[in-house]
Amino acid sequence: METLQDGTPTLFQREEKVLVPLARRMRPTRLSEYVGQDHVLGEGKLLRRAVESDRLFSMILYGPPGSGKTSLGHVVAGATRSVLVMLNAVEAGAADLRRAVQQAKLRAPRRTILFIDEVHRFNKAQQDVLLAPLEDDVVTMIGATVENPFFYLNQALLSRVQVFELGPLVDDGVETILRRALEDPEKGIGDYKIDIADEALEHLVVNSLGDARKALAALELAALSTSPDRNGVIRIGLEVATECLRKRVVRYDRDGDSHYDVASAFIKSIRGSSPDAALHWLARMMAGGEDPRFIARRIVISASEDVGLADPRALEVAVAAARAVEMVGMPEARYALAEATVYLATAPKSRTCADAVGRAVEDVERGEAFEVPDHLRDASYRGASRLGHGDGYEMPSSESHGRTQEYIPGEKSYYRPGDRGYEKEVRERLRRWDSAPPTEPVDEDE
Repeated sequence: METLQDGTPTLFQREEKVLVPLARRMRPTRLSEYVGQDHVLGEGKLLRRAVESDRLFSMILYGPPGSGKTSLGHVVAGATRSVLVMLNAVEAGAADLRRAVQQAKLRAPRRTILFIDEVHRFNKAQQDVLLAPLEDDVVTMIGATVENPFFYLNQALLSRVQVFELGPLVDDGVETILRRALEDPEKGIGDYKIDIADEALEHLVVNSLGDARKALAALELAALSTSPDRNGVIRIGLEVATECLRKRVVRYDRDGDSHYDVASAFIKSIRGSSPDAALHWLARMMAGGEDPRFIARRIVISASEDVGLADPRALEVAVAAARAVEMVGMPEARYALAEATVYLATAPKSRTCADAVGRAVEDVERGEAFEVPDHLRDASYRGASRLGHGDGYEMPSSESHGRTQEYIPGEKSYYRPGDRGYEKEVRERLRRWDSAPPTEPVDEDE
């Protein structure tokens, strides 16, 4: 191909090269080139040992876009000297699966790796087609998905595979991949004279949110859309980088893992008395378009479950925030949600009420459902007295505090007050009542 005298590719070469996206050209072919995911592919880890010993097994790679699932499939196939067959569950059906399995049988004893992208899109019948081939080791399947496989794949298929969760690449990993692309003249764009400012590179790294594919696409767009200066140098500054990767998009799926994971982090941060962390996760949910009523419900639950009687006002604040959401709506309702979040996070915590009702429910579910004693039965209707309902009931006076008789057969201790906040006062009050005879008045001021 024709090049300029200084080695710079001509415009024709540039157009020919970009027919294959940079992200695909930079896909690793060896384990040594693979970046990130050390928790599953680091030295001594199960997957690495399996690849290096050519003892591969079927697996599901689960992680966000650009985390390296497809790249890992290619690396594994190359390292194990296997034939790689690629299918996408969006387009492939049961007939395609059966055809791939039949071809794998003809190819034996050479192993076939069946890489299925977006495997979560297969329905139950399509998943069932894979069961026998995996059981008989006809093919080794590598499924890739951005959705939690435990929600989308049936148990029969999951029992035949190992599941590995991949995470977003850390910033250092994304930077490594971008610098490789800038330096590699064959697969990357190292055959161009490119001068990228440090702040421009940092912008691409940080705002790709661990998605290597997105970072490489933005870098390629910046390089190919910027005209070289009179010295033939393509200069990529912060302004160009910002145009090619404008804004961080919050990774949040209202119907997927993010919904549950971020909500869990939100509640656990409140429970752990960390208002700053709780506000961060609150902001994540709001920025991701979460239903504010869902957030309000979680706050109300946390007020009664985690704070409890350590601060009875917490439930009042939470319910008020929930009402504010209904009355005001977003975005202004975020102030009420934030106020309730901070109040709960900084309140004393006690799960004694939640634990108490849990113990009571366990007893009932075990069959300890006592008959209501006659003196506690409803006596408001005509004829109740003839059945003995209400006989012997003693109306508590203001001095007796209700400790006049037995209200449940046997000795039960469900509620065990703690020593935090208001509950300390409750504990002391119950102690005084328990130490007094059933009909003897108790002085609240003792």
